[in-house]
Amino acid sequence: MNTTFIAVEGPIGVGKSSLAKVLSDHFQFHLLNEIVNENPFLSNFYKNIEEWSFQTEMFFLCNRFKQLEDIRNHYLKRNLPVVSDYHMFKNLIFAKRTLSESHFQKYEQIFHILNKDLPTPNLIIYIHADLQTLFTRIAKRDRDFERNISPIYLENLCIDYDQYITHYQKQHPEIPILKIDGNKIDFIENKQHLKDIINDIESLLIRS
Repeated sequence: MNTTFIAVEGPIGVGKSSLAKVLSDHFQFHLLNEIVNENPFLSNFYKNIEEWSFQTEMFFLCNRFKQLEDIRNHYLKRNLPVVSDYHMFKNLIFAKRTLSESHFQKYEQIFHILNKDLPTPNLIIYIHADLQTLFTRIAKRDRDFERNISPIYLENLCIDYDQYITHYQKQHPEIPILKIDGNKIDFIENKQHLKDIINDIESLLIRS
């Protein structure tokens, strides 16, 4: 069996980082958090997506590449399990939504070159939720650069995620995807909800 590598995914504000942290603590897995606050273009991006999208997406792509390269070399090669609050495929979801066609074509070429030898998670946890839930959680964490997020942008992003996850399942049936309804499941406040998620994860890991 491959070394356990779990990726938690979903749209902005859905609770990816919170769940990844809880799972890391429970299973004693190494926690990989994506770099967000350090992106110098993000604040401008939410004010003017068209103007700042390429710089923003390239920053994320290069930093995630380096993070996963380090994870491969320092953890997975030593059979040390990892849980991450993102999957590399999120780069394509966001870039396709924000970049012009010509920029996306260039971006996609770079993505596939960088992604070629990176480790692939063997379990994906996909959290989805409606706009009201997402904006409530975004407001609660109160990041300056997220105050200008457009509801239309976030709604389209949710649609993109659902479509990509469906496509990914068809393309990679060997990789289980655990779907969590973020509107109904509260793994922070409800211990039973968290216990149910952990039980589902343990069952999926045994099968893999």
